[in-house]
Amino acid sequence: MNNSDELRIGVYVCHCGTNIAGKVNINNLVKFISGLDNVVICGDYKYMCSEPGQEMIRKDIKDKELNRVVVSSCSPTLHEHTFRGVCESAGLNPYLFQMANIREHCSWVTKDSTLATEKARKIVAAAVKRVAFQEPLEVKKVPVNPDVLIIGGGITGIEAALRLADAGRKVYLVEKEPSIGGRMAELDKTFPTLDCAACILTPKMSAVGQNKNIKIMSYSEVKEVSGYIGNFKVKVHKKPRYVNTDLCTGCGICWSSCPTSIIPIEKIIKKDELVISTVREEV
Repeated sequence: MNNSDELRIGVYVCHCGTNIAGKVNINNLVKFISGLDNVVICGDYKYMCSEPGQEMIRKDIKDKELNRVVVSSCSPTLHEHTFRGVCESAGLNPYLFQMANIREHCSWVTKDSTLATEKARKIVAAAVKRVAFQEPLEVKKVPVNPDVLIIGGGITGIEAALRLADAGRKVYLVEKEPSIGGRMAELDKTFPTLDCAACILTPKMSAVGQNKNIKIMSYSEVKEVSGYIGNFKVKVHKKPRYVNTDLCTGCGICWSSCPTSIIPIEKIIKKDELVISTVREEV
């Protein structure tokens, strides 16, 4: 690879069978690209993603001392990783590669061949301009924390927690209510099969509670999230329970022995206004 400051760009046009060549005038496009600034070579092939097409790029990178590559073909979603790999195998930094989509963005959506060819010229010219400004990047490997935080202990959160836990991940399941289960716990039947909601939900709730990879943080809310991918920091506010959760068995005896009770709603009419208040009543 040429390490000087001189830009040496190689551009390659894919026919994609007739997907591109059936609408875009390939010869016209190649001739236009060859005249662009800093373009050292412009080639075309029926299928650039095939092994002969990839080998063409590898050979030119070495023989022509290319330091930038543009492939005008299909969507980057399909083959950007393919051509980056080709560049890397030839000794060129994979991030000095740019892809121009002249299939989905051009040949497939333009009826007139002349207009399609003109649009393809503009798309590739823009890619050539862009790749000139790209700089080599290096991939870094950093340690990450693979634990997972799930916010919401409804049926969706429960199912996600179980699947992640089964995959070996440590899961923190945060639920703002005293118990997991969500709205499904309030239902009798589920749409559209009208299956018993409790019959589906209860075993999953039990499985979550027994799974050693899942920590349930009920009656809690996420207050702050900071950090970045693989290294997040989350502040969770755990609301007071007024019982020792390590000793509590959920027997309910403390409810009947509690010296006070709460009257949730009491209506007091005062001066033609309806006032709703909560009153603590001593037993």
